[in-house]
Amino acid sequence: MKPPPFAYHNPNTLAEAVSLLASLENAKVLAGGQSLMPMLNMRYAMPDHLVDLNDVAELSGIELRGDALYIGAMTRQRDLELAPIVKERCPLLAEALANVGHVQTRNRGTFGGSLCHLDPASELPAVAMTLDATILVQGKGGKRELPMAKFPLTFMTPAIEPDEIVAGALLPLWPKGHGWAFLEFARRHGDFAVVGVAALLALKSNGRIERAAITICGVGPAPLRLTDAERSLAGALPGEDAFRAAAESAGKIDAIEDVHASKSYRQHLALTLTERALNAAGQRAARRI
Repeated sequence: MKPPPFAYHNPNTLAEAVSLLASLENAKVLAGGQSLMPMLNMRYAMPDHLVDLNDVAELSGIELRGDALYIGAMTRQRDLELAPIVKERCPLLAEALANVGHVQTRNRGTFGGSLCHLDPASELPAVAMTLDATILVQGKGGKRELPMAKFPLTFMTPAIEPDEIVAGALLPLWPKGHGWAFLEFARRHGDFAVVGVAALLALKSNGRIERAAITICGVGPAPLRLTDAERSLAGALPGEDAFRAAAESAGKIDAIEDVHASKSYRQHLALTLTERALNAAGQRAARRI
């Protein structure tokens, strides 16, 4: 299978890439290409212009910025997976990355590309949602910041304009000593998740839960925060009873149904994986207070 014909553009700066997008009709941005290239070959995507960001060096990088982790949009997933700063300060991201495709795809796949592709079952948008990330966007009108909660418009559609590029993201870091877990069920390792769950827990000095964040992917058109479950855990003692009660809301999600799983099966997975993720996060947090 071959892609449709298109004109290829290879900018060296972000400003040049933004200018190209502003001047070209029906243009697509190429990041890692792990999703776009198959879509081109299957004619799901048929752009007239392809703007390649791989030579835009300013779009790559990982660094601490105050209490947040900055990740450039073109940062390779494998670089994130192996980065000591990610393992130390953002272990949820490191754990989720081990479930993203295979090493070969993570070598090329980018953080920003995964966010913008917004596959409902993708792990990285779910992590960004859990961490309340801020998406950094740049277009011909200048720079703007977009909360991850408002980034997904609908199925595989980010809230950016045709002439805008995601330049990076800021991930607020949880305090040292918090608990985390990312669990998913997939037909085979490396497949997209049928259902995935990201969970974070911070405990007070008395052992009660100070804060919780839970996001589920694979059940709807975008990652879904379980805000009711999060509120129910605040002030509770971590344990099977509290986690099972919080997970009940996951089993009531109006989940999608497709050839991979029925609605009821996804609801069952959501409940089970949420309870397991909370237990794992709770155990990790308890070892650190």
